Amino acid sequence: MSGKLAVFDCDGTLVDGQADICDTMEHAFTRARLDPPSRHEVRRIVGLSLPVAIRQLAPDLEDERVGHVVEFYRSFYFERRQQGLLHEPMFDGIAELLRDLHERGWQLAVATGKSDRGLNACLDGHGLKDLFVSLQTADRHPSKPHPAMLEAALFEAGVQPVDAVMIGDTSFDMVMAEAARVRPLGVAWGYHDAQELTESGAAMVAEDVAGLRAELERL
Repeated sequence: MSGKLAVFDCDGTLVDGQADICDTMEHAFTRARLDPPSRHEVRRIVGLSLPVAIRQLAPDLEDERVGHVVEFYRSFYFERRQQGLLHEPMFDGIAELLRDLHERGWQLAVATGKSDRGLNACLDGHGLKDLFVSLQTADRHPSKPHPAMLEAALFEAGVQPVDAVMIGDTSFDMVMAEAARVRPLGVAWGYHDAQELTESGAAMVAEDVAGLRAELERL
């Protein structure tokens, strides 16, 4: 394969899952008999692999109890998905953008802190999984901002870093992109603000999907 590659983050970039993430994190901490973090604190760590996120939210917690919180989170999130209670709406205009890019010959990939199971269920639910040539998750890689997920996506797509972009809503995405020598593009509708994205290396920050589309059309 060849051509250009657009790698997307998932939560905060493709879909808005913050309510479910915050609810599940609150449940996990409460079940572990810990004071839950604020929703602002939880939104700050979206995109990190779950154990790393828990450690950031509770830096003094013993490793064993971190493991308990992780398991409580995963089991509750899975239960909610099985019961049809998760709400991960795609941001307005994203589905159309993905289809248009695919039709124009772009290869598409995802690099996310979600699990394989969570990402597959999310993309299947929106009927978009078949558009992607590479799906990279926290199950098989170190947490962002380590570049392993991006490097794997580049390899699977057969694309050089100069022909790829990383599109995300957090500083973790921007730093990861720079580490992989991929052009970092920020989006302002997610969980970190535009100034933080710029300070973290974003080549530009799109205020809306139309702005992101315009930037990709220039590449």
